[in-house]
Amino acid sequence: MQKNKLPILLIVDDEPALRLLLTQFFQNQFRIITLDGGHACLKYLEEKDEPDVMITDLNMPDMAGIDLIKKIRTTTKWDYLAIVVLSSAESSKDRIECLRAGADDFVVKPFNPNELDARIGAIMRRLKR
Repeated sequence: MQKNKLPILLIVDDEPALRLLLTQFFQNQFRIITLDGGHACLKYLEEKDEPDVMITDLNMPDMAGIDLIKKIRTTTKWDYLAIVVLSSAESSKDRIECLRAGADDFVVKPFNPNELDARIGAIMRRLKR
């Protein structure tokens, strides 16, 4: 498959080390875009409007991940975008809130990258992307 034909994975996290880890793990399956916060993500979506899947943290200094999810889901413009939350928040309340707000899945840190890959693969199969 040509590189430009790969689906696009948008990684939104304020931790550079995690963005690098995810980039290295997924670089052969996706074109990767990394951003450090919710405001940058919304700006990117407004200007580019092209990712297939987004991985986001909940705890970011500029905008909480739950607020980012809610803003994305307030418009049908980004209905196609699959959202996976990757967070150290372990409470059932947090997971439920994210899923009800529009996240497609929730993975707790620390995480197994292979499990994250499997979950994203399942979402992609459902979306047929």
